[in-house]
Amino acid sequence: MDIISFISKRFWVLGLLFVVLVALAALPLYASSYWVVRFTAILMYILLTASWATFSGPSGYMSLATAAFFGVGVYTSALLGKALPLQLVIVIGGLASFCLGLLVGALTLRLRGIYFAVFTFGLVLLIQRFLLWLEMTVMRTRGRILDPVADNTIYYIMLAIFVATLLTAWLIGRSKFGLALKSIGENEEAASHTGVNVTLVKIITFAISAVFMGAAGAIMAPKWVYIDPYIAFNVLLSFIPVLMAIFGGLGQLYGPIIGAALFAYLQQELQESEFSEYYLFIFGGILVVAIAFMPSGLVGLIQKLIQLIQKWRKGGTAEQNANT
Repeated sequence: MDIISFISKRFWVLGLLFVVLVALAALPLYASSYWVVRFTAILMYILLTASWATFSGPSGYMSLATAAFFGVGVYTSALLGKALPLQLVIVIGGLASFCLGLLVGALTLRLRGIYFAVFTFGLVLLIQRFLLWLEMTVMRTRGRILDPVADNTIYYIMLAIFVATLLTAWLIGRSKFGLALKSIGENEEAASHTGVNVTLVKIITFAISAVFMGAAGAIMAPKWVYIDPYIAFNVLLSFIPVLMAIFGGLGQLYGPIIGAALFAYLQQELQESEFSEYYLFIFGGILVVAIAFMPSGLVGLIQKLIQLIQKWRKGGTAEQNANT
């Protein structure tokens, strides 16, 4: 029965995932451009959150470099968008972020705890300020204007990157790299003593997660048309994916995805409401309350509810047997 229930559960999960992907792929056919734009932003946040969770979830390393990798992709599109095809620009943006991830990982992943988090966040500020100084002082101009791209094109490319992100995260989680990363998160010294090349595993996984952040930045840049260092390296993009992942729960891959989807939608609703000027305050307050009362995130809450239902059913069955 256990094997049958496992197969049945896997079948339903894959079936639900297939239905969701088909619905997302067909979205521009039945929805207005307004919803296409909204879902593009939601997919971007899910993608960034899932990429962050691919490395930071199992390893326990709190990376705040998301905005740096995303911004590298944005500026790759700004510099090469008019000279190269869009698809090639996205690939270059992902590779540029991968190279930056290798460099940053080699320099910082020997650090632990708060030191790693501070360094990665400092990287965002360093790149942002350097580009601002370079544009204002050397180039005598600030920001760049990009050629616009159709909303449907941006949406479909973002959806493709989203699928690639989830597939990569799933494969890593079930590979030797994923197992090694989990062992590092549980006890790094013990993992090292068992033969795991701790530094190499951390650097490679960190750089792989950066690829999709850079690709997302490269495709979002034409949507904004105008970008500058503050837009490209927005520091909020280093914190929001972390909070979304924690809200959803880091135990399973679907936890950060659910958390990012819900809060990305909530963020857009608040921005378009009468409370738009206070949305960050409201957004932060909801996150604080949610994290305080749901330390394991939505996934943990759902698992507790399932356990309570199972206990209630078992209790009811036992009572019926006793009565008979």
